[in-house]
Amino acid sequence: MPLISIIMVTLNSMGFIKEALESISGQTDKNFELIIVDNGSSDGTVEFIKKKYSRLTLIENRENKGFCRANNQAISIAKGKYILTLNSDVILDENFIKEIKRLVIDSNDTVGMVGAKILKLDRRTVDSTGLSLSKYKRFYDRGMGEIDNGQFDEKSKIFGPCAAAALYKREMLDDIEFNGEYFDSDFFFLVEDFDIAWRARLCGWNAVFSPKSLCYHLRSSSDYDTKFKQYLSFRNRYFLIIKNEVIKSIVKDIPCLIAYDLPRLFYLLITNRHTLRALYEMVKFTPAMLKKRSFIMSNRRSR
Repeated sequence: MPLISIIMVTLNSMGFIKEALESISGQTDKNFELIIVDNGSSDGTVEFIKKKYSRLTLIENRENKGFCRANNQAISIAKGKYILTLNSDVILDENFIKEIKRLVIDSNDTVGMVGAKILKLDRRTVDSTGLSLSKYKRFYDRGMGEIDNGQFDEKSKIFGPCAAAALYKREMLDDIEFNGEYFDSDFFFLVEDFDIAWRARLCGWNAVFSPKSLCYHLRSSSDYDTKFKQYLSFRNRYFLIIKNEVIKSIVKDIPCLIAYDLPRLFYLLITNRHTLRALYEMVKFTPAMLKKRSFIMSNRRSR
């Protein structure tokens, strides 16, 4: 069976890393490698990993390089045919790897991404069953907040998988790589999984949801306050659109974008001191995003 490379990024993860690693060790399918990239933890996370899990591969960054760059570090040395991104606050069902691997192997060659059934820690509330993108270009996790009553028990096509527990075919990642990057490090974190899914879809790859690949997510465990995440979400949404949306769709959706963005902008200007920084960086990074867009569109094979 093909090797899976599990990659995990940690940042002051001591409060939940033990359960996450125990769930990985307890998998019924043991054909995987585990690579952890630590982004400068100061709470004993690295010391715990070295003491309890010395056989995994550990990359230690002296400072926080962001979720995207850290994932790229791990992908660059991964040996697997498939890459499984896993948040450090996710607990896997014991058959998770077996089920997600089985589904991708049985799928057609255009499937490059598989999303898991992610529930909250209460094991009944949906956290994500895949990514969705609205006509307002608002991104959200399918089913979030719903009680799991079996409505997501069938395999289905999705826009892309939530990177908290997402399987990516290495062939697909190599196909969309740009300047040595798979995840766009300019995003730092947040919306990076939408970006990678959108780019992959434009290159002709598809994503499916695996209902039997169960895991449980704490969420809101990152070392950032709400205002900072709000700033990144606002800024990165702009990066997402300018990189990946086709011109005719942007023109068609201008009324929807204005209706959604203007009230949001005014609200953020009043409530979030990071908003001016976001606007500045949206202008500053536009040339880089346009360069990436040119590459994406030149390799586009489908809508």
